[in-house]
Parts: sequence; structure tokens; C-alpha cells
Amino acid sequence: MAPVCVLVGPPGSGKTTVGQALAELLGVEFRDTDLDVEATAGKPISEIFIDEGEAHFRALEREAVAAQLASATGVLALGGGAVLAEQTRAALVGHTVVYLSVELPDAVRRVGLGAGRPLLAVNPRATLKHLLDQRRPYYAAVATATVVTDGRTPEQLAVEVAALLAA
Repeated sequence: MAPVCVLVGPPGSGKTTVGQALAELLGVEFRDTDLDVEATAGKPISEIFIDEGEAHFRALEREAVAAQLASATGVLALGGGAVLAEQTRAALVGHTVVYLSVELPDAVRRVGLGAGRPLLAVNPRATLKHLLDQRRPYYAAVATATVVTDGRTPEQLAVEVAALLAA
């Protein structure tokens, strides 16, 4: 089995919100690897970062992504940093991967002050700009399609992604 679609993108791109709307539209299950990591660890991602560090979180994330790529049958949203791992990028080959692209102003508006997002805890705007600049090439490299999310509702985006999947 394979996911119908894998959503990638930076924090604030709408992976979870659009993914849920898309799954509902398609009548399939929605999975978010961040939630899988939290379930495995028994605590929120912010606490994993504090208690065990980012490297431990990334290891859990790689495991969650690999497991879901092998078993998910619906819409799968990956954490924003999942594509940093070569193992994950390699595992995405052959899957339908949609990059939800977002520019800094919309991303900042959507994530707010970064509550619950450990990488955005200090100076969220500057950190988010850095993450966008650093990760954009990885998102583009794994994507089979790119959808610009700026100024659009999750429902509009879900309809566009569904149309891409049907094409």
C-alpha cells in the first residue's frame, strides 16, 4: 500500500489543515507523522526537543515517515523538517508528493509566535525565514507537484490538490 498523496512543506504551509480537508474530500484517512512521533514518545514534540533533543526527534521522525510510507493508504502529512533526512528523501521516490509552498508573510501569520513549535521558539520570523530558505530546495526536489498556498483557504487548496491527483 502507499499513501494517495504525501504533503510536504514548511511550518505554516497548511500540511495538517489542508491534509485533513483533502482526506475528507477524497474519503480517505489522514495521517500526520508529527502525531505519530508524539504517540511513540508519549509527549508533545516541544517536550521531545527539550528532554531528548532535536537529533532524537529526527530519529523518531524518520521511523514514523518510513512506517507511514509503507502502510498509509490515505493522505499523509510529513513534519516540516522530515525532508532534511536523505533516508526520507530517498523513501519518497515513487510517491505522489505535493509541496505546499508558502511565502514568509503567510507562514508567519499562520504559525503566530510559534507556540508548540520548538524550532520557532526564539525570534519566530527570522527562524522561519531561515527554515524556508534552507528547506525550499529539498521540498522542490521531492515534489511531484507544487501548490502555492498564499492567500488561499484550506478548502480551496484541497480542491486543487484533488484535481492534481485526478489528472
